[in-house]
Parts: sequence; structure tokens; C-alpha cells
Amino acid sequence: MRTLWMALCALARLWPGAQAGCAEAGRCCPGRDPACFARGWRLDRVYGTCFCDQACRLTGDCCFDYDRACPARPCFVGEWSAWSGCADQCKPTIRVRRRSVQQEPQNGGAPCPPLEERAGCLEYSTPQGQNCGHSYVPAFITTSAFNKERTRQATSPHWSTHTEDAGYCMEFKTESLTPHCALENRPLTRWMQYLREGYTVCVDCQPPAMNSVSLRCSGDGLDSDGNQTLHWQAIGNPRCQGTWKKVRRVDQCSCPAVHSFIFI
Repeated sequence: MRTLWMALCALARLWPGAQAGCAEAGRCCPGRDPACFARGWRLDRVYGTCFCDQACRLTGDCCFDYDRACPARPCFVGEWSAWSGCADQCKPTIRVRRRSVQQEPQNGGAPCPPLEERAGCLEYSTPQGQNCGHSYVPAFITTSAFNKERTRQATSPHWSTHTEDAGYCMEFKTESLTPHCALENRPLTRWMQYLREGYTVCVDCQPPAMNSVSLRCSGDGLDSDGNQTLHWQAIGNPRCQGTWKKVRRVDQCSCPAVHSFIFI
């Protein structure tokens, strides 16, 4: 059979037009295109109508010179652009970067990779230049019992024990939390079990967690309008975390002990 095939190929060289294929017809077509054909030898060793479309590989009726005349060309893309700015200020949003196609894929070449990437973004200042970062920095909390064990002077010598500012209390309504909070049963982290969705909790802002200049605690959400979702994380188990919304600021916390916490 192989001898017969070689003889036919040799005979074809003496037959004008017998080797017409994709190159001579000047055809290379995407997908399946019944009009993209030529006359010549096919790859399945049959002489007659052969095709120069991309689907001929599947149907087995490509012209003998398809691979040479219509080589697969992969997609080429350019470099990523610089990241855009945040889509908005003072709220969790996105930033974007893009790249363009330098060469479209041809003849079954590798397709183009993603041309756009998005990432989380947050700008901590308003268009007027006012800082709003306190609303979105995750709040780190622990049990209020810890406050009995720390002193201002030992932890933060910048604070005077005679300061007139006694701190403040933030009330939040919990929106969500991870299941890892309820699984805590260690003596010093058992307080996490009392975190529940839909409850109002009190979080005390006291030195040294309180910044000595701004007189604020990081993540206190004081600048939020009450509709913004804020994030918190329990100290002692980083997998115990969740979201809440600000209710109000008060001078003194009045929640039950199991729902009373402090910024840390």
C-alpha cells in the first residue's frame, strides 16, 4: 500500500494541477467552511476535493499541504497596563488592569488568555482629602476581661494615667461570622463562642488601643453611616472573623459581659 501511495505521488508530479492544495488556492479558513476547498490530494490519500478550513483536522479531509500552508498560530498579548485607581473612594471597590491582543489565534492556535484582571481596592481618603480609613480597617477584638489585665502606663508610656479622655464605646450589630468562632473551647479563647449573628455587641476603645493623637481605635467604624459592612477579627484565632454594622457611639458600654469586647 505504501508503495502504491509513493507511486501515485510520483505520478502526481507529472500531472499539471494534481498537487493543487491550500497554498495554491490561497485558502486558510477558521471553523468549518464548506466553501474553503481546493482540488488535490487529501491527507487520507484520496484525490479530489480537499479542504483548508480548521475543522478539516476533525473530519480528516484536509488538503495534503494544510499543515504547511495553514500553520497554527497562537494568540499573543501585550504587557499588562498599570493598575487603575480605585473605582470609588471610602468604600471597598475594585481596580482594573488590561492588556491587548497583539495577534489573534489562527488555524487552531492557542486561544487568548484573559485580557482583564480585577483586584480589591480601598482608598482611605475622600475626594476632599479627608481620611476615612478608620471605617474599613478590620477591627481586632478580644474579650473585655483582658482590659483588667493591662494598664495604660505599662503598654503605652505615651499615655498619662491622668488623661481626661476615658475612651468611648462602639455598638455594632453582627451580620456574619465564620464557624470557627463556635468551635473555640480553649480557656483563653472560649469567649468567641458567644459571638452570634444578629446580636448587638459593645466594643470598648481604651488606651493603649486608642491612638494617642487621633484618640481613635483602628477599625472603630466611627465614620461609617450605619449601612456599610465593616470587618472584625478575633485575636487568638485569625479564622474567627466576620462582619458587622455600626449602631452608635456611646460613652460607656452597657452590653452583657458575654457581648462586651475591646479593641486591641
